[in-house]
Amino acid sequence: MKRFLDGLANKQVMLVDTTLRDGEQTAGVVFSNKEKVRIAQMLDSLGVHQLEVGIPVMGGDEKESIKAIVNLGLDASIMAWNRADVQDIKESLDCGVDALAVSISTSDIHIKYKLQKSRAWVLDSMSRAVDFAKKHNKYVSVNAEDASRSEMEFLVQFANRAKECGADRLRFCDTVGILEPFKTLEIVQELHRATNMNIEMHTHNDFGMATANSLAGVRGGASMVGVTVNGLGERAGNAVLAEVAMALEYLFAIDVHVKPHELREISEYVALASGRALPVCMPIVGTNMFAHESGIHADGVMKHPSTYEVFKPEAVGAQRQIIIGKHSGSSALVMKFKEYGITLAEKDASGMLPLVRSAAVDLKRILFDKELMLIYDEYLHSKKIVGA
Repeated sequence: MKRFLDGLANKQVMLVDTTLRDGEQTAGVVFSNKEKVRIAQMLDSLGVHQLEVGIPVMGGDEKESIKAIVNLGLDASIMAWNRADVQDIKESLDCGVDALAVSISTSDIHIKYKLQKSRAWVLDSMSRAVDFAKKHNKYVSVNAEDASRSEMEFLVQFANRAKECGADRLRFCDTVGILEPFKTLEIVQELHRATNMNIEMHTHNDFGMATANSLAGVRGGASMVGVTVNGLGERAGNAVLAEVAMALEYLFAIDVHVKPHELREISEYVALASGRALPVCMPIVGTNMFAHESGIHADGVMKHPSTYEVFKPEAVGAQRQIIIGKHSGSSALVMKFKEYGITLAEKDASGMLPLVRSAAVDLKRILFDKELMLIYDEYLHSKKIVGA
């Protein structure tokens, strides 16, 4: 946990990965205990500051996997999730984690319909749980579930009560993903001014803005961002680890000290373990991130990669691809044939281009290497006939 606390002291923006808790709550996703251990190791190697690894009160395999991760002796802080209930926290303490998430709803809609309690009950339950956790010298995150639909005055009251009880941070949960970045910035700024607490953004992607809302929260004063690998999570998922890490570095000039070249490897592993394929157009780690087909784009990248690439593919463990299809140009053909050890004259590339485009339209896809060689042979044959 030292690296996590050092980051707080240095006012560094830190990543809190919840792939093994909220990520596994994706409908139909289950990780084996061995997969959980491996994912934890990969996240730690990547440089993630804190891992939320499960819910100990579930018992059985869940608790066993949490203990196994704790026993790895990772650099990352290891957190367990709990309801605002002392019995939940006792189960987490038994696992040996160094950090506890204490979660309870703060929106009136949740308090009335889900909890069927009162605001006073929420404050008292949270206070008892935090008091108990702090007596055991644990780092405590108080999670305001459905914070984005909570009345601000009560949310501030809730946060300040948590702070009085010794809570180390407030997790601001956009539980149903209803925020947009401008509103997020406004809310987090107000909450930070009113409480002066460390705030973690925990955003969901129901409207496709989980990453954007997380970044807006950082602008507003949040010092932590909750993420999952590949955006796994309830319904439409959570903010994506790779997106948040790279956006903070390249757009905000904030180094979160992860190893970006390991991002694609962990994304591929979690995709396999979760049974959720990695989309080719996935930002940062998808195969299409550095695949160029359009003639103008391919020509620009070949002349200077920065024309159409914000960072080098090697930075995230990927490779550049020049794809040959309907929109390819002659320069791309010349470069592609160099890969085959063939020097293609510009006039021959231009001559082949109509055949290439026609084949791509007929097949409704890009062309494979063997197909390109067949077209090349066909083109050379036609040249001989014409020459004859």
